[in-house]
Amino acid sequence: MNVRNCRSCGCIFNYIAGPITCPACREKLEKKFQEVKEYIRENKGAGIQQVAEECDVDTGQIRQWLREERLELAAESAATLTCEGCGRAIRSGRFCEKCTLNMARGFQEVLSAGKQPVSKPAKNDGEGPKMRYLK
Repeated sequence: MNVRNCRSCGCIFNYIAGPITCPACREKLEKKFQEVKEYIRENKGAGIQQVAEECDVDTGQIRQWLREERLELAAESAATLTCEGCGRAIRSGRFCEKCTLNMARGFQEVLSAGKQPVSKPAKNDGEGPKMRYLK
């Protein structure tokens, strides 16, 4: 059993996976996310700072939701995120399309290079070392 302290409220809980927050704090955060999502639907074009103030959410949390691709900046939004690979402006996530494709191609090359054909062992034609047993 893996017991940890919640990073939000400090209470002890049984940690399984994901962010180190207790189920109660995770539920509160999900409710805040739904509130933010609804506010953005009603107020198209609202900036990160405005959403944070109106919904009483930290701007860092909104940026995290953008990085996780749970939210996306509007095309006409003045705020942007930057690609962690090349620095290009993006609307959500961590990488632009070009960097994502390059990474996928690189991973594919690594995987294909690691899968070399398995050679079958040579048949024993009577030559070479042999195994024997003693009576």
